[in-house]
Amino acid sequence: MYKGKQNRSDASKPSKKPSERFRSDKPGRGKYYTPKSVLKAKALPKTDSDEVRLNKFIANSGICSRREADTYIQAGLVTINGNIVTELGTKVKPGDDVRFNGERLKGEQKVYLVMNKPKNYVTTMSDPHAENTVMDLISREKCPQRVFPVGRLDKATTGVLLFTNDGPLAEKLMHPSYETRKIYQVDLDKNLKGSDFKAILDGIKLEDGEIHADKLSYIEDDKSKVGIEIHSGRNRIVRRIFEHLGYKVRKLDRVYFAGLTKNNLKRGQWRFLTKEEINFLLMGGER
Repeated sequence: MYKGKQNRSDASKPSKKPSERFRSDKPGRGKYYTPKSVLKAKALPKTDSDEVRLNKFIANSGICSRREADTYIQAGLVTINGNIVTELGTKVKPGDDVRFNGERLKGEQKVYLVMNKPKNYVTTMSDPHAENTVMDLISREKCPQRVFPVGRLDKATTGVLLFTNDGPLAEKLMHPSYETRKIYQVDLDKNLKGSDFKAILDGIKLEDGEIHADKLSYIEDDKSKVGIEIHSGRNRIVRRIFEHLGYKVRKLDRVYFAGLTKNNLKRGQWRFLTKEEINFLLMGGER
């Protein structure tokens, strides 16, 4: 069972049900248990980010490149809801009837997948200086759509990484105001002192502002291994918290992201999300 305490702001709140607390999935292993309970999700309002540029919509439909799409638009070959559109930069809203030469376009199929990122892989679409990128692990035969990682994990960090071609969803999950829930397992070079444990919960000042953990727990009886829950999406934030206090992070593994885990995925493996998982994310996810 994990030991530790929650942020002071949670002190007055009633304790959560056992299924919603941190606990080990296997005695002595010191890993996070995946909560079986799922918080009731609220639908998010549609925003302008749900709109896409017409040339991108056409390109995503597999007709041509964006540049070629601009040529077709100016030639009057594209209609939106029955009206010929020749102005570049026009945007398409969800539900619009977009046709090319009279044939309706459906746009690119939205896909969602989760990966258990291995160590020494860079989280980027392409990097000429990187020996390995996470995109190298995704089979184009199994996933022909062009997907991109949602957020980043640094080269040495392992664990849950979401990929999609759903831009609006990715934008919401990465936006600071959305406060996407993340849980990490951290292996330190020495035991985490009680005073530092308290400081991480109360808040410490970094060069880009104050930060505090939402929850923090020792893993089993090993005080050099901790579980930390945090909403912040700042660059390398977990490593920076512990480095600021004089600790070296030996291993960092993200075990939870917006309701997703790496259960049953070996390092470097990925899978498509289930319909239930997709709907959960689209309806707001667990934050």
